[in-house]
Amino acid sequence: MSARAARSPSASSSEPLLSIGQVLARLANEFPELTNSKLRFLEEQGLVRPSRTRSGYRKFSSADVERVRVVLSMQRDHYLPLKVIRTYLADLDAGKDPAVPGSGAGESVQSIIPVGRRLGRDDVIAEAGATGHLFSDAVSASLIVPAESYTDDTVHVLRALVELQRSGIEPRHLRGFRAAAERELALIESALMPISKRGDAASRAKAQELSGEIAGHFETVRGSLIRQALGRFSN
Repeated sequence: MSARAARSPSASSSEPLLSIGQVLARLANEFPELTNSKLRFLEEQGLVRPSRTRSGYRKFSSADVERVRVVLSMQRDHYLPLKVIRTYLADLDAGKDPAVPGSGAGESVQSIIPVGRRLGRDDVIAEAGATGHLFSDAVSASLIVPAESYTDDTVHVLRALVELQRSGIEPRHLRGFRAAAERELALIESALMPISKRGDAASRAKAQELSGEIAGHFETVRGSLIRQALGRFSN
């Protein structure tokens, strides 16, 4: 990801500008689900600022296209909320050199949705330092959903279960976690229902962004409650 290309674009007068259709064609191989509505949504959110003709048509410079690519890559590879991406771009536009969120450099933002590698069951077990029995117990407790392949997120979960097992905490003790997650999902779906009902691409993109933000707020509240409870041990 090029930080320089992601800075606020300033197209030269001699540079050929692209229409929305040409931008979609240029990015189709990398982002096949990109649509006109998604591009307009990114503009509404202030993430890209194409120029306009006198007739009101949007025209994108090569820097605009690269900025769109950066935004979409950050969403796809890290599922970062748009407000995080917006802050990152604003820092670039201000001449700063911020660390890319979620890259591991500086303060990282944890992804809500797992992406990246696809791993087989045996690969997950080996990377987590677990046993097949522990993996099966995790599946039985609904902490891992059985599938043909798994992500790094599954590895992280299984590693945590390995450490918990060393403290005498087995997957069966955590059966309630899945039910709690389903309740949180129901709350998110209820909160986003007015947006999801619209059905257009921009609304779907907005719902996806908000779902990650709400889930992040749940994590904050849950973490605070656990820290408060742990405080009893120090009293």
